[in-house]
Amino acid sequence: MGPRPRGTRCGLASSESREATSLNNTALPLECADDVFFVEGPASNWIILRDGKEFTVIDSGYPGDGVDFVESIRQLGLEPRNMAALLVTHGHVDHTGSARMLSEEFNIPVLSGAAEQGQMIGRDKNQVSTQQVLLRAWQPRVFRWMRHIIAAGGSKGTCVPASGVFTNELLAGLPGLPQAIDTAGHTPGHTAFLLASGALASGDALVTGHPLSTVTGPQRLHPMFDHDRAMAGRALDQLQTCAATSILPGHGKALRMPIADAVQLARRSPAPTR
Repeated sequence: MGPRPRGTRCGLASSESREATSLNNTALPLECADDVFFVEGPASNWIILRDGKEFTVIDSGYPGDGVDFVESIRQLGLEPRNMAALLVTHGHVDHTGSARMLSEEFNIPVLSGAAEQGQMIGRDKNQVSTQQVLLRAWQPRVFRWMRHIIAAGGSKGTCVPASGVFTNELLAGLPGLPQAIDTAGHTPGHTAFLLASGALASGDALVTGHPLSTVTGPQRLHPMFDHDRAMAGRALDQLQTCAATSILPGHGKALRMPIADAVQLARRSPAPTR
């Protein structure tokens, strides 16, 4: 039997940059630690944690990323039907794009924090409004991003009727051994995951870039994206005390940096004012 597909070895950034992040059109799995693969999608990311033929995935991009999402799994010699679970950092459509498909076609457990269930089943709408986006559409970055999210199915919203809630015991049995960190604020039930490799799947609590941002490096998202901006700021305190040595964000590139340093940079990064 030949060697397992490894993906591309992840060249994690190691310091802050001042170049803007653009919309990416490729979704290649990058191996950031043994059997930990980071996929930078066109406008949001997902993570694959492999253990033999079984694997866990964290987040799944936009609905329009479905083909890239499945292909990134198969590039690693894996099949969607063998997914142990899809973990969701939060229920925004740019992180749940393939969740319903996985649940209905492959009977894959789709799991989030308890406080995120209203968003996951389509009852709650804790997300940026169309009006908030349109008020800023005169800005070129916002207009380009808006066109992309419409094409990617961003207006569909999230509705996964069979979505469930993870427990610590369940997480302990999954490939990658993810540990949940409550980072509510961006959404009411936002969760980050500390992996056995020392990497942190930070979701949108801490990112390293976004199509609306003019810089890359540790930062928070534009205030209009947060359900509770003050609470989202306090979520950084939760991250700062974990033992992560690299960050795999929901938006932007993977970053090798102690989490305490990344949080300090994110706090100093200028917040957009319009």
